[in-house]
Amino acid sequence: MADPLRSRPRAEPTVPLPHSLLDPLALATLVDRLPAAVLALDPAGRLTWLNAAAERLLGRSAPSLVGRPLDDAVPGSPGHALAQACTEAAGSGEPVTVAAGEGGWYEVRAAPGPEGLAVTVADVSARRAAQEQADRATARATLLVRVAAELSGALDGIAALGRLARLVVPVLTDGCVVTVVDREGRARDVGSWHADPERRDLLARYARVRLDRLPATSPVARALRTGTPVSAAAREVLAVMTDETTRGMLRDLRAESVVVLPLPAESRTVGVLTLYLDAGRAMGETDLAAARAVAVQAGRAVDRVGRQSRQIQLAEALQRSLLTEPPAFPGLEVVARYVPAAEAARVGGDWYDAFPSPDGDPVLVIGDVVGHDTAAAAAMGQLRGLLRGVAHSGGAGPAEVLRCLDEAMATMQADTLATAAVARLEDGARRLRWANAGHPPPVLLLPDGRVTVLDHGDRLGDLALGVDATAVRREATVELAPGTTVLLHTDGLVERRGSSLDADSERLHRTLAGLAGTPLPDLCDELLARLVEGTPQDDVALVAVTVGAG
Repeated sequence: MADPLRSRPRAEPTVPLPHSLLDPLALATLVDRLPAAVLALDPAGRLTWLNAAAERLLGRSAPSLVGRPLDDAVPGSPGHALAQACTEAAGSGEPVTVAAGEGGWYEVRAAPGPEGLAVTVADVSARRAAQEQADRATARATLLVRVAAELSGALDGIAALGRLARLVVPVLTDGCVVTVVDREGRARDVGSWHADPERRDLLARYARVRLDRLPATSPVARALRTGTPVSAAAREVLAVMTDETTRGMLRDLRAESVVVLPLPAESRTVGVLTLYLDAGRAMGETDLAAARAVAVQAGRAVDRVGRQSRQIQLAEALQRSLLTEPPAFPGLEVVARYVPAAEAARVGGDWYDAFPSPDGDPVLVIGDVVGHDTAAAAAMGQLRGLLRGVAHSGGAGPAEVLRCLDEAMATMQADTLATAAVARLEDGARRLRWANAGHPPPVLLLPDGRVTVLDHGDRLGDLALGVDATAVRREATVELAPGTTVLLHTDGLVERRGSSLDADSERLHRTLAGLAGTPLPDLCDELLARLVEGTPQDDVALVAVTVGAG
């Protein structure tokens, strides 16, 4: 038989709660000691209770606030902002962060009930300041990366610097003007931007006229002259300005202060960044350090592009000395064209030539040295001169000219690879004799619009130059009817990335046939316009002759 005492359910021990925890007054006293503000609102939005932290937040005592709506009880204070945040937090069930008071930020949480709202307000100013500081640091780091990407590979340095103003605004400043100084010491503003869309046009108009009218004591003039940063209050700049037009523009920009940073190069100041800061914005040490880093990058870009520009001018002079205009031949029209592969190099290994043989027959040459730089251009100049010398020395035919050139390259240990095609018009230009060393084959545009390719059935002809000086060079002839156009070109005219050789050749032949009857200069220009898109990936050279056009 079961023990009745054992089957009886055991009573759970109960611990009586302290009476003070059940006392509303005691609870209120505890809540009153909390560092966070606690408010109670009735269903009509009137304050029914608030702790001491809430009194300090609102700047009023509880007796003066209880019974009044929060936004009405403290007009022109955190009251209105907090009232809106309470409504939003109660509706969404999520905390709401709001600016209130003198630069403070508060997180509002609200719990609705039949009696109204229970609200807590925590000061999150320090947390928000830390987050803003982290965000600004990230923005500065991102800015420096973007500036480096924008300027490091820029071929047009002035255009890149003009875009620089848009990068530094608004990360470092509210408005920016970029100034560049040329080798002759002339300064000009090349770009501007403002965070306020309504002030962008005004800043651009100011930048167009300010340099001619700023006094020598202005921050911009001083930074350009001394090469050191200059900071000043906008009112100080206005005080030294004498031109009323620019003075009015600067005043309308509403800048509070101006910071001007030089763009340093190796031996001189190549420009300045002018930063305009609105009221309430100060440039701290970290912002100033980032701005200086931007200025240094900009100065290096100006210096680099300047050096490239001088190199381009020298390269262009070299190119002009090597690629001369073809001479005039009786009864023939000869046209040549050259387009460099890249703006930075301006010259490459492609070349054309046209000259009379010792017996007066016109000789056309097209060639391509491996490479796209001044070294390739120098090698091209050597080969061009050698080929001319070989052709003039004994009046040899195209195949023999190429064989002798290949032999000379081996003897001189030129260590150069090249392709070339040589064509000679004989018998009063009624016959064409040609040879090809690994080059795209010459093309004939017949008077009836048909296109014929001159090859031996193997597309690129014999071995390229510089590979084997003992290679056999073949030669062939073709009869030319009056009105026939002979076109010699380099592969840059037709080759396209991702396309096949057959497709490239077909595009050239189709385009050439469509230009039948076009004057030779226009025909060459149209070939370039239709087949070469923008700056080509490879050099483009061509030389063309039309028979019976003299």
